[in-house]
Amino acid sequence: MKHKYFWPGFLLLLLTLPACKKFLDQVPNDRLTLEETFNNRATAERFLASVYSMIPREWSQRFVGNSNSGPWTGAADEAEYLWGFVESNPMNIGSWDAGSGFTKAFWRDFYRGIRSATIFIANIDKVTSDINDEQKVRYKAEARALRAMYYFYLIRIYGPVVLLGDEVKPVDAPSADLRLPRNSMDECVEFIVSELELAAPDLPVRPVNDANYARLTKGIALSFKCRALLQAASPLYNGNTDYADLKNSDGKELISQTYDENKWKRAADAYKAFIDEFVPSVYNMYRKNDGGGNYSPFLSVRDVMLDQWNVEVIFGRPEDENARNYEVTPYHNGASSEVRGSGGLGATQRIVDAYFMSNGRTIDDPLSGYVATGTSSFQAPDDDQARDVYNQWVGREPRFYVNITYDNRKWLNTNTGSVVTRLYWQGNSGKGISNDYSPTGYVVRKGAKLNDWRNGLGVIVQYRLANLYLDYIEALNEYNPGSADILHYLNVIRDRAGIPGYGQSGLDIPADKDAMREAIRRERQVELSFENVRYFDTRRWKIAETTDNGPAIALNIDSPLPGFYDKKPFETRVFNKRHYFFPIPEEDVNNNPLLVQNPGW
Repeated sequence: MKHKYFWPGFLLLLLTLPACKKFLDQVPNDRLTLEETFNNRATAERFLASVYSMIPREWSQRFVGNSNSGPWTGAADEAEYLWGFVESNPMNIGSWDAGSGFTKAFWRDFYRGIRSATIFIANIDKVTSDINDEQKVRYKAEARALRAMYYFYLIRIYGPVVLLGDEVKPVDAPSADLRLPRNSMDECVEFIVSELELAAPDLPVRPVNDANYARLTKGIALSFKCRALLQAASPLYNGNTDYADLKNSDGKELISQTYDENKWKRAADAYKAFIDEFVPSVYNMYRKNDGGGNYSPFLSVRDVMLDQWNVEVIFGRPEDENARNYEVTPYHNGASSEVRGSGGLGATQRIVDAYFMSNGRTIDDPLSGYVATGTSSFQAPDDDQARDVYNQWVGREPRFYVNITYDNRKWLNTNTGSVVTRLYWQGNSGKGISNDYSPTGYVVRKGAKLNDWRNGLGVIVQYRLANLYLDYIEALNEYNPGSADILHYLNVIRDRAGIPGYGQSGLDIPADKDAMREAIRRERQVELSFENVRYFDTRRWKIAETTDNGPAIALNIDSPLPGFYDKKPFETRVFNKRHYFFPIPEEDVNNNPLLVQNPGW
């Protein structure tokens, strides 16, 4: 009989750049038989486009579950959203459970993408009209890599999941045939790795033309292989005895109880192979000069997120960014609409304090020059004049000025004249003027547009070379802490950021494996801030019970100056062991006796 395939009801909103329209802006019919779908290239491509549509829009965090966007920045210790309807807020206070709607969305949607990819792999060879063998092979590799990526996203959120393999069960199959147990974490990772290794050789090293920038490449596939191996090596999954009781009903252990250092080696080796193959021929660290032809760390770390498809971007998604732009553009009462947003995505004091000083030292280093009180006349890198600034924000590294909007900072869009952001009580962007304001007294600035915030089209960076370097040296330090590559790539990151590397300008090289681990983690926290990385880092390192628990600190947004500078808790955050993984949707657990729930849920 003919089995009907019901298309996922998701339009390709995340794939809207004009350069991608030929392939990516196609909308599938409501439903087609498999015979009709794989009768010609056009309908087969629409099917593949629907598989692509499950790639998460990870920066659109006010709409969690919509297009697989997640709460990953607001639910980390680096940020807070103003609005109560944003799902990161109930997560931060522990007010969520297995019945919460957003906990189900990822499970449902990524499995839809997995099923669709499997159908495509099984049927693309049937297409005979207007297609050649090279295209069939490439399209199949794209679907295979996408399927593996969706499994990777699932294990980051839920831990070990159910592997469906290559069999496509019909929608009218007996319910007993659809009841499967969870696979172990090691089995999940091995499947992801093997599928990406199988797909990678058939993917292009670079997009085949300008209309294909949003499609998968060999580098994207192999970077996800590396990331899966890093995930498997991390403390949350590697010998974590907290999950000794996470077993299937037949007693099968889902997370290995034995620490295996070789998992770190496998990850490090994969990253090194990636670097050897792709750097600098395909990817490299983005660097930019100023108008005088001199290297500018500030412009480099700012524009790596703005210069579309630049040389550092391994994985990016074209999409409408207006929701994000609204969050990072302050309210600016009385200013033109093109510079008046909400500022509703606030940075915490924890991340503000994490940034280094301009001399590369931490603020608690006696030699850093950090001043905790008072104000000074200071000119930010992108300002045309000096302004009275709180001393804690003076003399910081370029990444601080790129990523944080603080009080009395000139806004970066100057098309409508000079606009200065004031964040204290009843300042032009502070509480007491509007329903939109920063909940912490700082506004996340990373990725903010240099022009009208309402001009939403852009490319969101989801994974870049700096992230890959930091992944690599993290893994390398755990099994071969004496490797020269660790210090080299750590200092590559710092050099691009415009601060001295370790072993330079009087900065001591971290003394041992433990000290280097902390240095790498600090560098990740700063370099990758607000890129949806910190949430997963604190969880895979098993430190979220410290970083995401207890009072979260910010400035006193209920006070004018100078009381505004006083620090106070804005929230008491709640994190316990069960929060390391999302719960499996309760209706799935109830309907499938073989599907065990995550501990604590």
